[in-house]
Parts: sequence; C-alpha cells; structure tokens
Amino acid sequence: MARSGVDIAEIASLMGDVARAHMLAALMDGRALTALELALTARVTPQTASSHLAKLREANLLAMEKQGRHRYFRLSSQRVAEALESVLTLAGDGPPRHRPVTRIDAEMRAARTCYDHVAGLLGVGVTDSLVARGMIAIEDDAGEVTAAGVTFLERLCVDLTPRAKSRRIFCRPCLDWSERRPHLAGHVGAALCAHFIGADWVRRTRESRALQITPLGREKFAEVFGVRLEEPRLSPAAVGRLVVSPPAGAHAESTRYNRSAARGP
Repeated sequence: MARSGVDIAEIASLMGDVARAHMLAALMDGRALTALELALTARVTPQTASSHLAKLREANLLAMEKQGRHRYFRLSSQRVAEALESVLTLAGDGPPRHRPVTRIDAEMRAARTCYDHVAGLLGVGVTDSLVARGMIAIEDDAGEVTAAGVTFLERLCVDLTPRAKSRRIFCRPCLDWSERRPHLAGHVGAALCAHFIGADWVRRTRESRALQITPLGREKFAEVFGVRLEEPRLSPAAVGRLVVSPPAGAHAESTRYNRSAARGP
C-alpha cells in the first residue's frame, strides 16, 4: 500500500472510533476541555478516555495543557478542525440517517461555531450579507475584504489586525456542512465570531457547539447585516422554520430550513 494510503487509513481509524469521534466533535468550537469532561462526552470511563486521548495526542490531532492538577485538551490546530468539518460535509452527502430530530440538531443548524468562526444559517446569512453589500469577495477557496468592508468592520469595532507571526489565511470561505454553502473563515471569520460573543450577540452553550442568539443579537443582526431568524418551536417533533433574510442580491435558496427534513450533525 502506498504511504499516502497508509496515512489516510491511520487517521481515519483514529477518527472512526465512536468515542474518539465524540471527543473530537466536542472540541470543534476551539475550547479546551478536561479529560473528565471528554470522558463524559464520549460516555466512557476516565481510564478509557485517557487511552483514547493518548492516541489522539500521539497522532498530533490534540494538544494538551496543564493548569494545576488539571489537564486540558484542545484540537492541535485549525487544520484538524477543517478536516473534521470536511468529514461532516461528506457524511451529509451519504444516505440519510433515520433518527429523531432533536432540539440540539435545530440549534446547531441555526448557529454554531466551526472552530473559531460562526457557521450554520447565521454564518451563511452574515456571509451572504457581506458579499451582497460588496464588503467581501469570495471565490473558490479565497476571500478578500474590500476597502468598503474594512471601513464597515472597523466601525463595527471588529479587530482585523492579524496576530504577530501568524500564518493564518486572512479571509477565506469555508463550506458549511449543513447549508452546503460557504460561511466566512480565516482571521476575518474568527474576528467576527469574537466580536459577536464579546458584544453578547451570541452566547456559547454548554451541551454542544450551538450558539444561542440573544435578544440583543437578533436586533443587531437585523440592523447591521439584514439577517433575521424566525424562532422555531422548541418541540423536537414539531416542524419549525428558520428564516434568514439578507439584503437583496444574496442567495435566497439558503434562507429556509425545515426541521422535519433535517438530518443530525
């Protein structure tokens, strides 16, 4: 077998274990979690979790930090998060999984973190708005902030200054696994996400990567980006709808989501 084939098989084997997959998915929002928190997420014993975490660290998929008595684990790089997001996109192209749609499924599709940027309907809606207004231009795997976009984002107090010695791409699209259209990634995507959280437009949730849009956020997303989300009914069995209404010129086909047709993340 060619070396590349062996490498793919080794990484796929690590990601393919259900417990390790749950651990990796829990870390896709960029936060660090303890070994016990990851054990609870994966529903395994702490001893089994330690074995899984050791294998993931050995493959450089995870990094570990010590703070006092606790060990915190995070994804080793954004590239790992991008690979996991790509796997989710491929999984969505496969046969449908017949299982009940949950509240978390709907929340994840509405708004979630993709490592350190905003994904889901909210992320796609904000990206549509910026493109329609000529603030950014995206094509294939490249993106650019226009002069008007720099002025707009600076007035919004979004920090566009890259970190010192950072090799991160400044602006690029990231294919959204639930909407099948791009949301904004790179330094600009991360800066927007940080601004939304810092300004209390969205809040992280404890049980998943879903982002809760606050009442202030609903007001501001409509006012600043022209993005409006219709609150769905919270019953998992109910047919709800989320609507994003970006400015004229944005893509309307991504603006509706019927929970009854959803597949889980």
